[in-house]
Amino acid sequence: MREAPIMRNVTISGRRTSMKLEPAMWLALAEVCHRERRSVHEICTGIANRGLSVNLTASVRVYLIDYFRDAATEHGHARADHGGRPPTDRDATELPTAA
Repeated sequence: MREAPIMRNVTISGRRTSMKLEPAMWLALAEVCHRERRSVHEICTGIANRGLSVNLTASVRVYLIDYFRDAATEHGHARADHGGRPPTDRDATELPTAA
């Protein structure tokens, strides 16, 4: 069953605004905030200042995808102590092939 987006208030550079995201996106944003030791308001202000998209909600989605894609690289896994081996130069240039 599809979950409806949830509207919440955030403060961007001292100004209150609202944002509607799917529950999975709110959970991902909360995880980023925990990992970065910053509040939702601080993360969202940084995202808004980067101007990744035309509106805040879209910018947050792009930021979250970029954040977790970066963590999913071999280098990101190594920094997080995942994967069991250090990254090599070859890892950065090769993409896995479909089976």
